[in-house]
Amino acid sequence: MEQRALGRSGVDVSRIILGCGNFGGIGSSPAFFGEGETEAEAHRLLDEAWEAGITTYDTADAYGGGRSESYLGSWLRSRSDVRDRIVLTTKTFNPMHEGADSGLDPARMRRQLTSSLERLGVDAVDLYLTHEMDPQTPVADTMGAFEEFVADGSIRAYGGSNVDGRWLEEAVRHGSPSWVQNSFSLLDRADSVLPVVAREGLGYTPFSPLAGGWLTGKYRRGEEAPAGSRMTLRPEPYLHLQEERVYDSLEHYEVAARERETTPAALSIAWLLAHPRVTAVVIGPRRPEQLRPALEALELRLSPPEHEEIAGIFS
Repeated sequence: MEQRALGRSGVDVSRIILGCGNFGGIGSSPAFFGEGETEAEAHRLLDEAWEAGITTYDTADAYGGGRSESYLGSWLRSRSDVRDRIVLTTKTFNPMHEGADSGLDPARMRRQLTSSLERLGVDAVDLYLTHEMDPQTPVADTMGAFEEFVADGSIRAYGGSNVDGRWLEEAVRHGSPSWVQNSFSLLDRADSVLPVVAREGLGYTPFSPLAGGWLTGKYRRGEEAPAGSRMTLRPEPYLHLQEERVYDSLEHYEVAARERETTPAALSIAWLLAHPRVTAVVIGPRRPEQLRPALEALELRLSPPEHEEIAGIFS
């Protein structure tokens, strides 16, 4: 699989990144800790991703209340042949359990990084991210903590996730972030960080490329959402899409995918891969077979006019 330099990090990442947010939970929500993929299911998915050529794995301290990092760590111990050949990304901000503290205070960041390294079973992680913005902590303090972690060898590079353009401007003034990881897709294109990303030569690794499943064709006008889908578990970020104009666009989009002899999911990821600012795309499959659209997307080569035409379906 093709590798790309991640901004100014000095780290190369695979163009498809495996998101591990469903290992032992559903993201960082304490209400779902202990659910999601079991350790055995996570290991199977990790094996399949590795065999497919995916070398970059994205997790967070609070995913599954620490279970995601632990499952990734146990897989690494069982696959000693891969440890020096993969790139690990983890994040911090969210509470580890109901009522626990959160935020980007430097002391907390140090504590959380130490615990992440223990769960992952490594001495350092390649890439470290803020998981949210913290209005209680000056960005300069957060950047200072990151720089300390780089200096002592705990991390190689750092960046921000779920951040806006104002936060990133401040981060660039006080530190050297290498990339941003925000939600971005055909249905979610209003990202204020992109001008800063372009100006500073930063990497950009969008997550939620399928907009919670909306770009797969699973949600249809007048029909109930499938059991176990994102719209039955955590629908809040996507409720605004339940509009007639969105359903109209999705129907046109399915036609565009058929014309290219591919699936809506694969075309969605291919559109991101063809975006000039996108370094790599984070996917979050629940089962090994759900890796297929991302792998098919790598084979789709969209020309600039095609890229613009597909974007226009949702304009």
